[in-house]
Amino acid sequence: MLAHLIVDFSYFLNTSNNYKKTKKFFYNFLENGDYKYKKYFDFFMITLIFISVAILIREVKSEVSANLLFINNYIISFIFFIEYILRLWVSSSISTVILEQNEHDVMIEEKFRLFKALRTAGRMKLKYIFSVKALIDLLAILPFFHELRLLRIFILFRVFKLFRYAKSIQTFTSIIVAKKFEFFTLLIFSSLIIFMSSVLIYVMEANNPESSINTLFQAIYWSIVTISTVGYGDITPVTAEGQVVAMFVIVAGIGVFSFTTSLIVTSFTEKLDEAKDLKVIDDIAKIKEFYLICGYESVAKEVCKRLILKNNIIILDENIQKIEQAKKDGFIALNYNPGSIQSYKKLKINIQTQVKAILCLGESDVKNVYTALTIRSFNKDVYILSLLKNQANKNKLNFAGVNEMFYEKELVGIIAKEFVGKPVAFEAIHSLRSNYKNIDIEELLITQRILETYANVGDLENKKYAIVLLGVYKIAKKRFFFNPIDSTMLEAGDYLLVIGNTQFIKEFHTFLQTKVS
Repeated sequence: MLAHLIVDFSYFLNTSNNYKKTKKFFYNFLENGDYKYKKYFDFFMITLIFISVAILIREVKSEVSANLLFINNYIISFIFFIEYILRLWVSSSISTVILEQNEHDVMIEEKFRLFKALRTAGRMKLKYIFSVKALIDLLAILPFFHELRLLRIFILFRVFKLFRYAKSIQTFTSIIVAKKFEFFTLLIFSSLIIFMSSVLIYVMEANNPESSINTLFQAIYWSIVTISTVGYGDITPVTAEGQVVAMFVIVAGIGVFSFTTSLIVTSFTEKLDEAKDLKVIDDIAKIKEFYLICGYESVAKEVCKRLILKNNIIILDENIQKIEQAKKDGFIALNYNPGSIQSYKKLKINIQTQVKAILCLGESDVKNVYTALTIRSFNKDVYILSLLKNQANKNKLNFAGVNEMFYEKELVGIIAKEFVGKPVAFEAIHSLRSNYKNIDIEELLITQRILETYANVGDLENKKYAIVLLGVYKIAKKRFFFNPIDSTMLEAGDYLLVIGNTQFIKEFHTFLQTKVS
């Protein structure tokens, strides 16, 4: 009967939206580093820690008011106690364990083993309770029992709670953990030197009445102070034998100190790029809209230069040299493989709301296909445009889910065919290609305001600015019309593709905008 009630209650918890929302809310606040409001909670807890330690320091030699003691011993401790209980709650789900055990037992047609489920859940909770962070949390709330004055010293453990809230401290801890084998080896080596030098200096100095080393503890203290290169000078050997031991310990201490320093510096150097990438990822998460560029090669460079004028862009490439070049060019770039799903998980972006379009601009059709397939595996709707290098791979990119393709050779062929025998247009294209006299090509958007004055191509007056109208892209028909006739009607959303002097194009664009104002 009891087992049945527990299973029913577990089902109730796991199907209750209010319960799940509440637990998720506290989990985000306590554990989810990506939750936007967590930083405010962390700042609040750090403030409480410093207040608590400040009260303890003042209490040593000065009288502390009863109100401050009440705040420290009860209010702050109670807040830490509530935090500890909440962390214990969200660390694992007892109801889920019970339901999994019940479903397993039903499947194998056995009686529900409630004790086994509770034992498993208990082990999960105990694993958290005996974790380093949980033990620090527990020690930090012991001053709550302030009647035992000795327990007030555990207020100092609240300082260790800073490891939970400060990212920089967490980064340092992760570096130490990453090199734990090297640090463990260093610890063993240092311990052996301290042990041998302690025994030797004790044997050499203990029977000398003038020596300040009379106990083994003093010998160990001297060894640690000496090998750490601190050298307080309060305890020194007086015999020749003891001084010889001291010389060996000093040399060994220099070696240990040098090895420790190089180990930490190397670890930080290895983690520096990763830390920078994490900072960039945090900044990307704050961008409302951007274009995602996959690959940074010749075409991508030109596209990025155009897009960055009015849009945010993020570049992904697995080649570190190309990423470094992109950063030098002033773009936000990450050394991630665009064809790997793990790259997009690390980015922590919402493709549905943040990414305006994904541009696969690698110089290899195979890479572009893999990138498109990866993106389509977790998002079916985002717009994907891809560069097509080989016409034979067009169907592969279609099957991969690419919305549109840009085939360079096909575009050049169409332009050449359209303007054969037209020397002015040919000269404009030639000048553009050779970058003669700052000739450039631009896309100009037709807005509803412009349409109020310019209904068709013939009204544009582009010739007054020595601007060549290469064509019109009709957004409604999704088709580009080369060399359109004057009677071609314009619609809101259409793009004019114009060629001319860079300054003239800017003046022409300004003219279109000011004419309708």
